[in-house]
Amino acid sequence: MVLVVKSESRLYLLRNQKVFASYRVKFGANPKGHKQQQGDARTPEGRYELGYKNSNSSFYKSIHVSYPNAKDRARARKRGVSPGGEIMIHGQANGWGSFGWVIQFFNWTDGCIALTDSDMDRVWAAVDPGTPIEIRP
Repeated sequence: MVLVVKSESRLYLLRNQKVFASYRVKFGANPKGHKQQQGDARTPEGRYELGYKNSNSSFYKSIHVSYPNAKDRARARKRGVSPGGEIMIHGQANGWGSFGWVIQFFNWTDGCIALTDSDMDRVWAAVDPGTPIEIRP
């Protein structure tokens, strides 16, 4: 499973409930709180599942997170807004990988979970579609 703790800016990889790897990550530009709607620059919180892997994305590799779930969609519908979507774990924007060590000092995504390209390679190799992910405050 993958565990992300926003307050620690960490992504943990777990096997048999034990951490075997940990990486520094960055989030949306407005990181506090659960994603409420498209464009709020928040990273969702809760339990989701990793979906497809994309090696040809606008970022150095990406793995889809199953946000929004039914509860997220119902909450957004009640507020009359779109919940947003396309939340990913990804590396740096294409062409910016060598600056990852600097860029990772700032929350810069639109709500995704960003790693350096080398850390993304490690996460990519360690997880498969269907892997659970929990994102905590």
